[in-house]
Amino acid sequence: MIIDLATIKNHLNIDSDYTADDTYLEYLEGVAEGVVQKHIDRTFEDVIAEEGAIPQPLLHTILLIVGNLYDNRESVAYSQVVEVPNTLTYILSMYRDYKNANI
Repeated sequence: MIIDLATIKNHLNIDSDYTADDTYLEYLEGVAEGVVQKHIDRTFEDVIAEEGAIPQPLLHTILLIVGNLYDNRESVAYSQVVEVPNTLTYILSMYRDYKNANI
């Protein structure tokens, strides 16, 4: 895991004493890592090799994805959904390797 459980729980405002969802949160963090790497067409190993560390915007994007998946556990919503500007897509586009993109 790139982002530890305590940081995820802090981001989601989940009390540290509540442990019933810990395994699920760790699973979602792994899913989010995969989504980010696939979207930017780069592995985190490549990012670290090029930049020295994983940039904070990419780490925050992982948290945003975990939060979205945790709050929305089904593929259907019964309310109007509006994308918040300058979040996931915007952040990820700054790190995407377009020359290797499978578009």
